[in-house]
Amino acid sequence: MPRQSRPVIPEVPLHITQRGNNKLPCFFEEADFLVYLKLLHAASIRAECRIHAYVLMSNHVHLVVSPTNAQGPAMLMKSVGERYVQYVNRRHSRTGTLWEGRYRSCLVQSERYLMICQRYVELNPVRACLVNEPSAYRWSSYRHNAHGRESKIVAPHELYSRMGLDPASRQSAYRALFDEVLGSDALVQVRKATHGNTALGSPEFVGKFAQFQGRNLMPRKIGRPHR
Repeated sequence: MPRQSRPVIPEVPLHITQRGNNKLPCFFEEADFLVYLKLLHAASIRAECRIHAYVLMSNHVHLVVSPTNAQGPAMLMKSVGERYVQYVNRRHSRTGTLWEGRYRSCLVQSERYLMICQRYVELNPVRACLVNEPSAYRWSSYRHNAHGRESKIVAPHELYSRMGLDPASRQSAYRALFDEVLGSDALVQVRKATHGNTALGSPEFVGKFAQFQGRNLMPRKIGRPHR
């Protein structure tokens, strides 16, 4: 069976995730996080993918990106993945694969759903009980988006830019989003769409891009169909 293509539409945001093989760690020390971010920055420029949010967890990564062309996300993940594995194998005297197969991704509707997705990504360390608040975690984009910490990697989406008239007001509005609990329904929606390589958004959004891609982008129900 041929591999299912990842849906990509130029300028439409994507939520991308990639996990360590067998859910094992892919970051072992502070230097590893730093190297990955350096590789990510360089690859995002070459692949012409703007990164709006990210988080590096011990055994997986999440990115929210907007590509300028359909080949950008695959180019981004291939470049970062291969170079990072080479670095890790040299640094930690290991061999073999590091990642659990190909990355997974979903299209994200900008209005409403983009900020849900960014909150999902940047709250990962809190859900994993690593920190009590997202600003306490070093390896994510939250400090840049919410507090203006300098970052060469993050390029805010237009929706973020419309949240205020100046950086301080945008950061304040962004922090206010995190005062609202991200409900279980939203978590399930993001996970199902990403795991299924489909789309996250309203039925109209999903239907529009399903037609554009020529395939069904609605998340599939788990289990066998009823006879």
